[in-house]
Amino acid sequence: MEQLNWQKSSFSGEQTNCVEIAADGELVYIRESDDPAHIVTTTRTKLHAWISGAKAGEFDHFTA
Repeated sequence: MEQLNWQKSSFSGEQTNCVEIAADGELVYIRESDDPAHIVTTTRTKLHAWISGAKAGEFDHFTA
């Protein structure tokens, strides 16, 4: 894994605790900015499927 270019959503503004994401080839890395040592790894394909499901409301029952 080379040096990753971590990005956060522009909606986070100046918040220090937010989700950050980076990519290296097919792999995608996700971490919390206030705990950067713990990183979750997935693939672009799986992340796309999860985001599509979230946009479709498939996980709304977790937040209600």
